[in-house]
Amino acid sequence: MSYTIPIGPYHPALEEPYKIEITCEGEQVRDANLHIGFNFRGIEWLARQRNYVQNIALFERVCGICSNVHTLTYCMAVERLAEIDVPPRARYIRVVVAELERLHSHILWAGIAAHIMGFQTLFMTCFSLRELVMDLLEEISGNRVNYAMNCFGGVNRDIQDVANIMAGVQKFRLRLENQLIPIFTTDPTVRARCSGVGVMTKEQAIAWGALGPTARASGLTQDIRKAVPYAAYDQLEFDIPYKTSGDVLARIIVRVLEMVESCRIIEHALNTMPSGGWKGFVFLDVPPGEAVARVEAPRGEVFYYLASDGSDKPLRVKVRTPSFCNMPTVRLMLQGASLADVPLVQASIDPCYSCTDR
Repeated sequence: MSYTIPIGPYHPALEEPYKIEITCEGEQVRDANLHIGFNFRGIEWLARQRNYVQNIALFERVCGICSNVHTLTYCMAVERLAEIDVPPRARYIRVVVAELERLHSHILWAGIAAHIMGFQTLFMTCFSLRELVMDLLEEISGNRVNYAMNCFGGVNRDIQDVANIMAGVQKFRLRLENQLIPIFTTDPTVRARCSGVGVMTKEQAIAWGALGPTARASGLTQDIRKAVPYAAYDQLEFDIPYKTSGDVLARIIVRVLEMVESCRIIEHALNTMPSGGWKGFVFLDVPPGEAVARVEAPRGEVFYYLASDGSDKPLRVKVRTPSFCNMPTVRLMLQGASLADVPLVQASIDPCYSCTDR
Protein backbone atom coordinates (compact mmCIF):
# COMPACT_ATOMS: atom_id res chain seq x y z
CA MET A 1 0.00 0.00 0.00
CA SER A 2 1.36 3.39 -1.01
CA TYR A 3 0.93 6.47 1.11
CA THR A 4 2.35 10.00 1.21
CA ILE A 5 3.95 11.58 4.26
CA PRO A 6 4.42 15.37 4.33
CA ILE A 7 7.51 16.52 6.23
CA GLY A 8 7.71 20.26 6.86
CA PRO A 9 7.74 23.08 6.09
CA TYR A 10 8.51 23.28 9.83
CA HIS A 11 9.96 20.13 11.31
CA PRO A 12 12.72 19.34 13.86
CA ALA A 13 14.76 17.51 11.21
CA LEU A 14 14.67 20.45 8.77
CA GLU A 15 17.16 23.26 9.26
CA GLU A 16 15.03 25.78 7.38
CA PRO A 17 11.46 26.03 6.07
CA TYR A 18 10.87 23.69 3.16
CA LYS A 19 8.71 20.65 2.59
CA ILE A 20 9.37 17.08 1.47
CA GLU A 21 6.49 14.86 0.38
CA ILE A 22 7.57 11.24 0.78
CA THR A 23 5.76 8.53 -1.19
CA CYS A 24 6.27 5.24 0.64
CA GLU A 25 5.58 1.58 0.09
CA GLY A 26 5.62 0.28 3.62
CA GLU A 27 8.81 1.63 5.18
CA GLN A 28 10.58 2.12 1.84
CA VAL A 29 10.65 5.44 0.01
CA ARG A 30 9.48 5.20 -3.59
CA ASP A 31 9.72 8.89 -4.47
CA ALA A 32 10.17 12.31 -2.91
CA ASN A 33 9.16 15.80 -3.97
CA LEU A 34 10.74 18.94 -2.52
CA HIS A 35 8.82 22.18 -2.19
CA ILE A 36 10.66 25.45 -1.61
CA GLY A 37 9.72 29.11 -1.77
CA PHE A 38 8.38 29.54 1.75
CA ASN A 39 10.75 32.49 2.21
CA PHE A 40 11.08 35.32 -0.29
CA ARG A 41 13.21 38.30 0.67
CA GLY A 42 13.61 40.00 -2.69
CA ILE A 43 17.36 40.48 -2.27
CA GLU A 44 18.15 40.62 -5.98
CA TRP A 45 15.40 43.25 -6.46
CA LEU A 46 16.61 45.25 -3.45
CA ALA A 47 20.14 45.28 -4.92
CA ARG A 48 18.86 47.40 -7.82
CA GLN A 49 17.52 50.00 -5.39
CA ARG A 50 20.80 50.48 -3.50
CA ASN A 51 24.23 51.70 -4.53
CA TYR A 52 27.21 49.40 -4.88
CA VAL A 53 28.61 50.01 -1.39
CA GLN A 54 25.23 49.56 0.33
CA ASN A 55 24.83 46.24 -1.44
CA ILE A 56 27.83 44.76 0.39
CA ALA A 57 25.79 44.76 3.61
CA LEU A 58 22.76 43.43 1.72
CA PHE A 59 24.55 40.44 0.19
CA GLU A 60 26.16 39.61 3.50
CA ARG A 61 22.66 38.68 4.61
CA VAL A 62 21.90 36.20 1.85
CA CYS A 63 23.15 33.50 4.23
CA GLY A 64 24.12 33.65 7.88
CA ILE A 65 26.68 30.84 7.71
CA CYS A 66 28.17 31.90 4.33
CA SER A 67 27.92 35.65 4.79
CA ASN A 68 31.59 36.26 3.96
CA VAL A 69 31.42 34.15 0.81
CA HIS A 70 28.62 36.26 -0.63
CA THR A 71 30.31 39.60 -0.01
CA LEU A 72 33.57 38.18 -1.39
CA THR A 73 31.90 37.00 -4.60
CA TYR A 74 30.00 40.26 -5.02
CA CYS A 75 33.15 42.35 -4.44
CA MET A 76 35.10 40.20 -6.91
CA ALA A 77 32.46 40.79 -9.59
CA VAL A 78 32.54 44.56 -9.03
CA GLU A 79 36.36 44.57 -8.97
CA ARG A 80 36.51 42.75 -12.30
CA LEU A 81 34.05 45.14 -13.90
CA ALA A 82 35.78 48.23 -12.50
CA GLU A 83 39.29 46.76 -13.06
CA ILE A 84 40.31 47.17 -9.42
CA ASP A 85 43.44 45.43 -8.15
CA VAL A 86 43.42 43.91 -4.66
CA PRO A 87 46.65 44.23 -2.60
CA PRO A 88 48.46 40.92 -1.93
CA ARG A 89 48.00 41.13 1.84
CA ALA A 90 44.25 41.67 1.42
CA ARG A 91 44.07 38.58 -0.80
CA TYR A 92 45.65 36.47 1.97
CA ILE A 93 43.33 37.93 4.60
CA ARG A 94 40.37 37.06 2.40
CA VAL A 95 41.59 33.45 2.27
CA VAL A 96 42.01 33.21 6.05
CA VAL A 97 38.50 34.50 6.74
CA ALA A 98 36.98 32.35 3.98
CA GLU A 99 38.58 29.19 5.38
CA LEU A 100 37.59 30.02 8.95
CA GLU A 101 34.04 30.41 7.66
CA ARG A 102 34.35 27.00 5.95
CA LEU A 103 35.43 25.49 9.28
CA HIS A 104 32.45 27.15 10.96
CA SER A 105 30.01 25.84 8.36
CA HIS A 106 31.37 22.28 8.26
CA ILE A 107 31.62 21.85 12.03
CA LEU A 108 28.09 23.20 12.45
CA TRP A 109 26.83 20.73 9.86
CA ALA A 110 28.73 17.86 11.52
CA GLY A 111 27.02 18.68 14.79
CA ILE A 112 23.60 18.72 13.15
CA ALA A 113 24.32 15.35 11.49
CA ALA A 114 25.32 13.91 14.86
CA HIS A 115 22.11 15.27 16.39
CA ILE A 116 19.97 13.65 13.68
CA MET A 117 21.78 10.35 14.29
CA GLY A 118 20.99 10.66 18.00
CA PHE A 119 24.68 10.92 18.90
CA GLN A 120 24.38 13.74 21.44
CA THR A 121 27.92 13.45 22.82
CA LEU A 122 29.33 13.95 19.34
CA PHE A 123 26.91 16.83 18.79
CA MET A 124 28.26 18.64 21.87
CA THR A 125 31.86 17.97 20.81
CA CYS A 126 31.22 19.53 17.39
CA PHE A 127 29.56 22.59 18.87
CA SER A 128 32.38 23.14 21.37
CA LEU A 129 34.77 23.23 18.41
CA ARG A 130 32.42 25.61 16.65
CA GLU A 131 32.81 28.04 19.55
CA LEU A 132 36.58 27.99 19.04
CA VAL A 133 36.22 28.95 15.37
CA MET A 134 33.70 31.69 16.13
CA ASP A 135 36.07 33.13 18.74
CA LEU A 136 38.80 33.36 16.09
CA LEU A 137 36.45 35.07 13.65
CA GLU A 138 35.40 37.48 16.38
CA GLU A 139 39.02 38.30 17.13
CA ILE A 140 39.68 39.18 13.49
CA SER A 141 36.44 40.96 12.60
CA GLY A 142 34.71 41.82 15.87
CA ASN A 143 31.72 39.66 14.89
CA ARG A 144 30.89 35.99 15.35
CA VAL A 145 28.59 35.55 12.34
CA ASN A 146 28.45 38.50 9.90
CA TYR A 147 32.06 39.65 9.67
CA ALA A 148 31.88 42.73 7.41
CA MET A 149 35.41 42.03 6.20
CA ASN A 150 35.20 42.55 2.45
CA CYS A 151 35.17 45.84 0.58
CA PHE A 152 36.03 46.83 -2.96
CA GLY A 153 39.74 46.52 -3.55
CA GLY A 154 40.64 45.02 -0.18
CA VAL A 155 39.37 44.27 3.30
CA ASN A 156 38.11 46.39 6.17
CA ARG A 157 40.42 45.01 8.86
CA ASP A 158 43.94 43.69 9.12
CA ILE A 159 44.90 40.56 11.07
CA GLN A 160 46.75 41.99 14.04
CA ASP A 161 47.69 39.00 16.21
CA VAL A 162 48.81 36.37 13.72
CA ALA A 163 50.34 34.16 16.42
CA ASN A 164 47.09 33.90 18.36
CA ILE A 165 45.07 33.01 15.25
CA MET A 166 47.67 30.40 14.36
CA ALA A 167 47.51 28.90 17.86
CA GLY A 168 43.71 28.72 17.71
CA VAL A 169 43.72 27.01 14.31
CA GLN A 170 46.32 24.49 15.46
CA LYS A 171 44.25 23.75 18.57
CA PHE A 172 41.19 23.18 16.40
CA ARG A 173 43.15 20.92 14.04
CA LEU A 174 44.55 18.85 16.91
CA ARG A 175 41.09 18.19 18.35
CA LEU A 176 39.71 17.51 14.89
CA GLU A 177 42.35 14.87 14.14
CA ASN A 178 42.34 13.28 17.61
CA GLN A 179 38.60 13.34 18.35
CA LEU A 180 36.28 13.89 15.41
CA ILE A 181 38.04 12.03 12.60
CA PRO A 182 38.40 8.75 14.61
CA ILE A 183 34.73 8.92 15.64
CA PHE A 184 33.32 9.75 12.22
CA THR A 185 35.45 7.12 10.47
CA THR A 186 35.34 4.16 12.89
CA ASP A 187 32.41 4.53 15.30
CA PRO A 188 29.82 1.73 14.80
CA THR A 189 26.89 4.10 15.40
CA VAL A 190 28.00 6.44 12.63
CA ARG A 191 28.66 3.58 10.23
CA ALA A 192 25.36 1.86 10.99
CA ARG A 193 23.40 5.04 10.27
CA CYS A 194 25.40 6.39 7.33
CA SER A 195 27.19 3.66 5.37
CA GLY A 196 25.37 2.71 2.17
CA VAL A 197 22.61 5.26 2.83
CA GLY A 198 21.54 7.89 0.28
CA VAL A 199 23.93 6.74 -2.46
CA MET A 200 24.61 8.95 -5.49
CA THR A 201 27.07 7.68 -8.09
CA LYS A 202 29.58 9.82 -9.97
CA GLU A 203 27.53 9.56 -13.16
CA GLN A 204 24.41 10.65 -11.31
CA ALA A 205 26.25 13.55 -9.68
CA ILE A 206 27.31 14.79 -13.11
CA ALA A 207 23.84 14.32 -14.62
CA TRP A 208 22.08 16.07 -11.72
CA GLY A 209 24.61 18.93 -11.48
CA ALA A 210 25.80 18.34 -7.91
CA LEU A 211 28.36 20.73 -6.43
CA GLY A 212 30.82 21.00 -3.57
CA PRO A 213 31.29 18.27 -0.94
CA THR A 214 28.08 16.58 -2.15
CA ALA A 215 29.70 16.04 -5.56
CA ARG A 216 33.16 15.28 -4.20
CA ALA A 217 31.72 12.49 -2.04
CA SER A 218 30.63 10.85 -5.32
CA GLY A 219 34.05 11.05 -6.96
CA LEU A 220 33.97 14.49 -8.62
CA THR A 221 37.09 16.43 -7.67
CA GLN A 222 36.27 19.90 -8.99
CA ASP A 223 36.86 22.76 -6.56
CA ILE A 224 36.78 26.38 -7.72
CA ARG A 225 39.74 27.17 -5.47
CA LYS A 226 41.83 24.89 -7.73
CA ALA A 227 39.94 25.04 -11.03
CA VAL A 228 39.63 28.84 -11.19
CA PRO A 229 41.85 30.21 -8.37
CA TYR A 230 40.90 33.51 -6.76
CA ALA A 231 42.22 35.60 -3.83
CA ALA A 232 45.56 33.94 -2.89
CA TYR A 233 44.62 30.29 -3.44
CA ASP A 234 47.06 29.92 -6.32
CA GLN A 235 49.88 30.66 -3.84
CA LEU A 236 48.83 28.08 -1.25
CA GLU A 237 49.21 24.30 -0.98
CA PHE A 238 46.20 22.08 -0.27
CA ASP A 239 44.51 18.92 -1.49
CA ILE A 240 40.93 18.27 -2.60
CA PRO A 241 39.47 15.44 -0.46
CA TYR A 242 37.04 13.16 -2.25
CA LYS A 243 35.41 9.75 -1.88
CA THR A 244 33.80 7.45 -4.42
CA SER A 245 31.12 5.61 -2.41
CA GLY A 246 28.66 8.51 -2.70
CA ASP A 247 26.75 7.73 0.50
CA VAL A 248 26.04 9.82 3.61
CA LEU A 249 29.20 8.51 5.27
CA ALA A 250 31.28 9.71 2.31
CA ARG A 251 29.72 13.16 2.54
CA ILE A 252 30.59 13.29 6.24
CA ILE A 253 34.18 12.16 5.71
CA VAL A 254 34.75 14.60 2.82
CA ARG A 255 33.64 17.53 4.97
CA VAL A 256 35.75 16.41 7.92
CA LEU A 257 38.82 16.05 5.69
CA GLU A 258 38.10 19.44 4.13
CA MET A 259 38.33 20.93 7.61
CA VAL A 260 41.86 19.53 7.90
CA GLU A 261 42.75 21.09 4.55
CA SER A 262 41.22 24.42 5.64
CA CYS A 263 43.50 24.39 8.68
CA ARG A 264 46.48 23.74 6.40
CA ILE A 265 45.46 26.62 4.13
CA ILE A 266 45.09 29.04 7.05
CA GLU A 267 48.43 28.03 8.57
CA HIS A 268 50.20 28.40 5.20
CA ALA A 269 48.52 31.76 4.56
CA LEU A 270 49.45 33.12 7.98
CA ASN A 271 53.06 31.95 7.59
CA THR A 272 53.51 33.48 4.13
CA MET A 273 51.25 36.53 4.33
CA PRO A 274 53.03 39.52 2.77
CA SER A 275 53.21 42.93 4.38
CA GLY A 276 51.82 46.07 2.82
CA GLY A 277 48.44 47.68 2.24
CA TRP A 278 45.13 45.93 2.73
CA LYS A 279 42.47 48.68 2.72
CA GLY A 280 39.99 49.05 -0.10
CA PHE A 281 37.93 51.87 -1.58
CA VAL A 282 34.98 53.65 -0.02
CA PHE A 283 33.66 55.14 -3.28
CA LEU A 284 34.13 53.99 -6.85
CA ASP A 285 32.84 54.43 -10.37
CA VAL A 286 31.61 51.28 -12.06
CA PRO A 287 31.59 51.49 -15.88
CA PRO A 288 28.85 49.98 -18.03
CA GLY A 289 29.31 46.28 -18.70
CA GLU A 290 28.94 42.78 -17.30
CA ALA A 291 31.03 40.58 -15.01
CA VAL A 292 30.78 37.23 -13.27
CA ALA A 293 32.55 35.81 -10.23
CA ARG A 294 32.78 32.27 -8.83
CA VAL A 295 33.79 31.24 -5.31
CA GLU A 296 33.94 27.85 -3.60
CA ALA A 297 31.56 28.21 -0.67
CA PRO A 298 31.33 25.50 2.03
CA ARG A 299 28.39 23.92 0.17
CA GLY A 300 29.84 24.35 -3.34
CA GLU A 301 30.17 26.95 -6.07
CA VAL A 302 28.55 30.37 -5.58
CA PHE A 303 28.01 32.26 -8.84
CA TYR A 304 27.35 36.01 -9.17
CA TYR A 305 26.40 37.84 -12.36
CA LEU A 306 26.61 41.64 -12.34
CA ALA A 307 25.37 44.08 -14.98
CA SER A 308 26.04 47.82 -14.85
CA ASP A 309 24.64 50.76 -16.81
CA GLY A 310 27.26 53.17 -15.46
CA SER A 311 25.15 54.55 -12.63
CA ASP A 312 25.86 54.18 -8.91
CA LYS A 313 23.38 51.27 -8.70
CA PRO A 314 23.67 47.89 -10.40
CA LEU A 315 21.38 47.20 -13.33
CA ARG A 316 21.15 43.52 -12.33
CA VAL A 317 22.71 41.16 -9.81
CA LYS A 318 21.98 37.47 -10.17
CA VAL A 319 22.99 35.02 -7.44
CA ARG A 320 23.14 31.24 -7.80
CA THR A 321 23.80 29.35 -4.61
CA PRO A 322 25.05 25.74 -4.40
CA SER A 323 21.92 24.52 -2.63
CA PHE A 324 19.94 25.39 -5.78
CA CYS A 325 21.98 22.76 -7.65
CA ASN A 326 22.21 20.20 -4.83
CA MET A 327 18.53 20.21 -3.81
CA PRO A 328 17.26 18.02 -6.68
CA THR A 329 19.74 15.29 -5.74
CA VAL A 330 17.79 14.66 -2.51
CA ARG A 331 14.99 13.13 -4.57
CA LEU A 332 17.50 10.83 -6.25
CA MET A 333 19.16 9.79 -2.97
CA LEU A 334 15.85 9.04 -1.23
CA GLN A 335 14.49 6.65 -3.83
CA GLY A 336 14.68 3.20 -2.27
CA ALA A 337 15.84 4.50 1.12
CA SER A 338 14.27 3.66 4.46
CA LEU A 339 11.75 6.15 5.82
CA ALA A 340 13.86 6.45 8.99
CA ASP A 341 16.82 7.66 6.91
CA VAL A 342 14.97 10.56 5.26
CA PRO A 343 16.05 13.27 7.77
CA LEU A 344 19.70 12.23 7.56
CA VAL A 345 19.78 11.94 3.77
CA GLN A 346 18.20 15.35 3.18
CA ALA A 347 20.59 16.89 5.72
CA SER A 348 23.62 15.29 4.05
CA ILE A 349 23.70 17.95 1.29
CA ASP A 350 23.92 20.62 4.03
CA PRO A 351 20.89 22.42 2.58
CA CYS A 352 20.44 26.17 2.81
CA TYR A 353 16.96 26.93 1.54
CA SER A 354 16.87 30.53 2.71
CA CYS A 355 19.91 31.13 0.47
CA THR A 356 17.91 29.81 -2.45
CA ASP A 357 14.73 31.68 -1.48
CA ARG A 358 16.30 35.07 -2.06
